[in-house]
Amino acid sequence: MSEDSEYWARYYEVTVERPAWEPVRLANAGFAAEDLGRADATARFAVDLGCGAGRDARELLRAGWRVLAVDREPAAAEVLRTAAGRDLGAGLETRIADLADVAIPPCDLVNASLCLPFLRPDAFALTWGRIVSALGPGARFSAMLFGDRDGSASEEAMTCLPPERVRALLSDFEIEHWNVKEEDTTTALGEPHHFHLIEFVARKVR
Repeated sequence: MSEDSEYWARYYEVTVERPAWEPVRLANAGFAAEDLGRADATARFAVDLGCGAGRDARELLRAGWRVLAVDREPAAAEVLRTAAGRDLGAGLETRIADLADVAIPPCDLVNASLCLPFLRPDAFALTWGRIVSALGPGARFSAMLFGDRDGSASEEAMTCLPPERVRALLSDFEIEHWNVKEEDTTTALGEPHHFHLIEFVARKVR
């Protein structure tokens, strides 16, 4: 394994049992409220980009979603399938792919927790465009991004945008949840880091 793969394997081991992030839980709640009492409600379909150990994907699977979980690391799919097990695995599809060029099928929800910032600016823009194109009116986009004051913002290979720029990119959406926070803390692996996080849930309106 490369050093990068070894890093992510350790990250999956630490995070596999952690709860889902708030944006995906809020997005799921929004759909649940819309589907309440609908006799014809069918299973929703989500694409979870940069799924990692699957904390968000499993939240959706438990709620009855079909989930396509995408990550560039083969170990992520292995950890997620093991954690999902027989009870949740029937609704799960995994795909090993780079977010910079992965095809995103039409879906009800695209979830991207702390993965899009790891794309270079040109790849970030193209991937964002594919996400928007995959979502029709009423679909949602839930995400966590690094802002421009994050400790990673100086790295050329990453994309850390100012909050106002992210809002501008969501012009085709109604923002249902928006939270920006900064704190000095540690990463999941105990490394000191200044976090500038942008969390949102947005519903496509056009």
